[in-house]
Amino acid sequence: MSKLPKISHPNLIVGSETGDDAAVYQLDKDTGLVFTVDFFPPITDDPYQYGAISAANSLSDVYAMGGKPLLALNVVGFPANLDNEILADILKGGYDKAIESGCLLAGGHTVDDPEPKYGLAVVGIVPPNDTVSNKGAKPGDSLVLTKAIGTGIITTAGKQMKAPDSVIDDAVTIMSTLNKNASEVMMEVGVNSCTDITGFGLMGHLMSMMKASSCTANINSNDIPVIEGTWDLLREGILPGGTMRNKDSVESSIEWHDDLSEESKLLLCDAQTSGGLLISVSEDKTDELLNKLIENGVKSSALIGTIKAQESALIEVK
Repeated sequence: MSKLPKISHPNLIVGSETGDDAAVYQLDKDTGLVFTVDFFPPITDDPYQYGAISAANSLSDVYAMGGKPLLALNVVGFPANLDNEILADILKGGYDKAIESGCLLAGGHTVDDPEPKYGLAVVGIVPPNDTVSNKGAKPGDSLVLTKAIGTGIITTAGKQMKAPDSVIDDAVTIMSTLNKNASEVMMEVGVNSCTDITGFGLMGHLMSMMKASSCTANINSNDIPVIEGTWDLLREGILPGGTMRNKDSVESSIEWHDDLSEESKLLLCDAQTSGGLLISVSEDKTDELLNKLIENGVKSSALIGTIKAQESALIEVK
């Protein structure tokens, strides 16, 4: 994107400058159009599960902006020599997840591709003045995470046939859970900033939020929810390549506490799929947000840190 001309338009509320989750275009004083696209290769052996997870991941970008998904199109790469029933199951998983979100899945585009890929292009709406982006965090805010992390490690272990079924089942449930309830709660309470946690890991997406907001985050690693079984797999040396790349990319922006283990650092950088929302909320609204998230079924929600004025490091982790 750095090679392309910067786009400036009075109606473009959120563009590509801060690496936000979706673009937002103001249609009129009451309506902003949220638009996003996301897709990736299979992360489970079950085609239906893969479709549902990928759809939930795509829809999450709209939820992170505080939006409501309205319409989506399938984006598909699929080998012509594979059984079309597999593709049908993938599409059914995506369709069911879109219907659950209240979004219409109205077609799409397919190409012959040696490696299957699936996702959605999604259009949603958000009130322009209520749009939540990754650049609104303020000193004194609390940081709340709505899903446990560890999906990158677990799905990698699954591909290597080294993960217990119960651990994989938990990860699939988490990845296929929509961020709809979390988004609706944060819009009801009123928050300052939000991003969803996906391929760049918790630290990567937090770094983007801090850079865009010109702040520094204080993170307590012990407060971060982790999917049960993740630590056992990590100690066996199971790690996706993207997690190592994530850690390398954020290293210069993070001040790690001396007592923090290398495994802990890697876990915080683990490349997630369809992760939770990371919300920056004013201190006086933190308890209300956490209580309402839990009341509305977002039970892994946790206070993981605070925001302060920007210092030399964008993130401090203890």
